[in-house]
Amino acid sequence: MIRRTVLLAALLPAAGCGEQEPADSRPKPVLNIAQPPPEPERPPRAGEAEMVPVRIVTEAGDILVALDVRHAPVTATNFLRYVDSGRLDGTTFYRAARRPQTRSQGFVQGGVRHNLRVVFGAIEHEPTSRTGLRHVDGAISMARDAPGTAMADFFITVGAAPSMDAGPDDDPGFAVFGRVTDGMDVARRILAAPTVSETSRSPRGQAIMRPIRILSVRREE
Repeated sequence: MIRRTVLLAALLPAAGCGEQEPADSRPKPVLNIAQPPPEPERPPRAGEAEMVPVRIVTEAGDILVALDVRHAPVTATNFLRYVDSGRLDGTTFYRAARRPQTRSQGFVQGGVRHNLRVVFGAIEHEPTSRTGLRHVDGAISMARDAPGTAMADFFITVGAAPSMDAGPDDDPGFAVFGRVTDGMDVARRILAAPTVSETSRSPRGQAIMRPIRILSVRREE
């Protein structure tokens, strides 16, 4: 089983082909850096809905996501901490990972990158084998290095990516915690953004030439 813990450098294959992506093509934080001890997770608020709508306002348009607090409580609650504290405001979508054979599919990655001033501690990994969620078209999931290192970088799949789900032989996969309910046209627009071939922070050919600014991330009332 190919592991998912090495630096990303390749692209995803077409969905549904039954192949595994190369380990270095998968989402993870841009830098491996020492982090402060994890802080306790806030439990869902009293009366909080099982699906919490959040609007991601970008300069390319809005993306509305529904966070699954019921099935992925650790991951969804962690994301809501960043939302409620405003720490995702002013960040960017900086990566567009297009599949070689189906370039209209892949994933877009965004978040705080390497900004130590805004990150909370790393969180427990919630595999899809536990949550029952899947990397369907429009899934929102956490970027990470090793399991248990996810913090504030996330990605949205454009097209299904079943090989990112937890699999046999202790393959941990990635932690889905919600799904896009509106704005997949914006995600596709970001995926199609021009990229550069060389960068020290993103895999070759996947760094967006002009990162897409995230203006605000707020709960949708």
